[in-house]
Order: sequence, then C-alpha cells, then structure tokens
Amino acid sequence: MILTAPQRMGLAWLMLAGLAAALLWWLGPVLTPFLVAGGLAYLLHPAVQRLSRPAGMLPRLLAVALVELAALALALGVLLLIVPILSKELPQLRDQIPVLAARVNEQLLPWLNQLGIPVRLDIAGIKAFAIKHLGANLDDWLATALSSARIGGNVLLTLLGNAVLVPVVLFYLLADWPQLLGRARGLIPPRLRPASEALLQECDDMLGHYLRGQLMVMGALALYYTLALALAGFELAVPVGVFTGLAIFVPYLGFGLGAALALLAGVLQFSSWYGVGAVLLIYGVGQVAESFFLTPRLVGERIGLHPIAVIFVLLAFGHLFGFVGVLLALPLGALSLVMLRRLRTAYLASPLFGP
Repeated sequence: MILTAPQRMGLAWLMLAGLAAALLWWLGPVLTPFLVAGGLAYLLHPAVQRLSRPAGMLPRLLAVALVELAALALALGVLLLIVPILSKELPQLRDQIPVLAARVNEQLLPWLNQLGIPVRLDIAGIKAFAIKHLGANLDDWLATALSSARIGGNVLLTLLGNAVLVPVVLFYLLADWPQLLGRARGLIPPRLRPASEALLQECDDMLGHYLRGQLMVMGALALYYTLALALAGFELAVPVGVFTGLAIFVPYLGFGLGAALALLAGVLQFSSWYGVGAVLLIYGVGQVAESFFLTPRLVGERIGLHPIAVIFVLLAFGHLFGFVGVLLALPLGALSLVMLRRLRTAYLASPLFGP
C-alpha cells in the first residue's frame, strides 16, 4: 500500500506524538519541577510585566524578585494554615480517642454482640497508643522526622531538591520570558504561524478564564466556610475555612480533605452529634452552591470537561507527576481538550477521513 503525502505526514506526526508521550512518561519525575516552574511563570508573568519597564517603574530583574518573593510568601502562608489545625487537634485527639473508644464499648458493641459479633476494644491499649504517638513533644517529633529522613533519604533529597530547584527555574523563566516566547515563535514555519497563534490564543483565553473564575470561586468559598464555621461555634473556623476554600482548586480531593478536617474538629471540640451535623450541613450547602451556582457562573462551561474526563485527568497526571500533577490536572486537561478539538477538526477536514 502506497501512502499519499498527507498520509505520510499524518503518520509522521502520530509517531512524533507517541515518542513525546513515551518521553513524558519516562522523564515524568525529572520534568515535574520544570513543569511547576513553567506553570508559575505563566501565572506570574503579567504581574512582572506590569511592574517592569517600560510599562512599569522597576528593572525587570527586581520586578521578578519581588513577584517571586510575594508568591513564595503566599504559598508559605497557605501551608502554615495547617499548623494551628494540627497543634489544636492533636492534643484533643489524644484525649478524646480513649473516651470515644469507651463510648463504642458501651453503646455499639453490645448491639454487635447481640448480632453474634463478639468484639470488645482494649481501652487501656488504645489510651497507651494515643499517649505514645499523639502526646510527643517537639523533640520527639523532630527525632522521629530525622529517623524517617534517614530511612527515606532519597525521598527527602528529592523534596528538598525540588523546593530549591523550582524557585531558581522560576526566576530564570520570568527573567527571560519575552525572549523565550520570541524564540518559540521563531521556530514556527511562517505558513503555520496564523493557525498556531490562533491555537495559542485560544489556549490562553481558556486558561485565563478558568484561572480567574477559579480564584473567585476559591475566595467566595473560603469566606463562606470561615463565616459558617464561626457562626456554628468552631474554634478553628478561620484556618479550616480558609484551607477548605483554597483546597477547592484540587477537585474532589480538596473538598474531601477540608471536610475531613472540619469533621475531626467538630467531633473533638463538641464531643457530640452537634459537630457532625453542623459540618454535614455547612459542607453540604457549600458543595451545592459551588456545583450549581459558583462554578457555572464564575468558571462557566468554557473548559467543557465531562466529570469522567475530570477523574481521568486527575489519575493520569497524578500518576505522571504525583501530587503536583493532581494540582495541574484541570488546567493541563483543558489545554489537552483544546488540542484534541483542533486535531479532530483537522482530521475531519483531511484526506484521511475522506473517501
């Protein structure tokens, strides 16, 4: 069978796409910090552009340094939201676990015994376990962390390496962003530049629309959860509410983690069904508001990813790039959808689809 020129071209592009996918899978752990830095550079470049000359008043390198320091401070502030949650809940968890186990022994286990399931909890053993593992001081936690670091040294070195590498790569990308874009455009053949620029513009519009809408959704939910938990009497309303709102950026996982933290806080603080009921009501209303009002209004249907596609891209990018891949799954999935739409249009108009 003799292939025509368009068919040979299509086969060559298909082979290149397969080779690129294989390299992406093979170099996934190595590419992760560069992918993160590239995504952050895309997000932070407009701020650098406004501050730097000629539009702004600062030299570009100084603008890059200021914007990157502000971004790092914001990321550190989000991480520090976990500190008051853990410092408050761990001692309460240590004290409440034996009490909850005793209640299970008194209320639930007799019912199970009547059903022929002989079970009984060792309250003394549970209390000793809670005191040993949840009552440690800072020195004990540090010793445990260092011991774990010795056992999993490669993992620790990888995390530390990425923590240093990402800011460095981000700085150079932001400093040279206009030149990098110019060189990339220069590699595109002149006859393909109009179509390529239209594709890039469509990708940029979709990402911008998604990110702006997602930021507004996160801010609205952080405010809602904080106020609702505070009105319900939760002591950790601010850190749990803000963390939940910001974690919504990760579909399903963010909401589940925030709800779990709130549920744990409610059980430990109130020691009754009031905390559980309040969390279920607050988070149920929040999920309904996000799914049926906030996300359709603020983000809209521009991405167009089916829920099954959302789950697939979460698993796929999580497999390739770990937790960072989960964070970037929806934006990368949206870009992939744009590419697939363009490929489908080109395929339907090509001789390969014709008779």
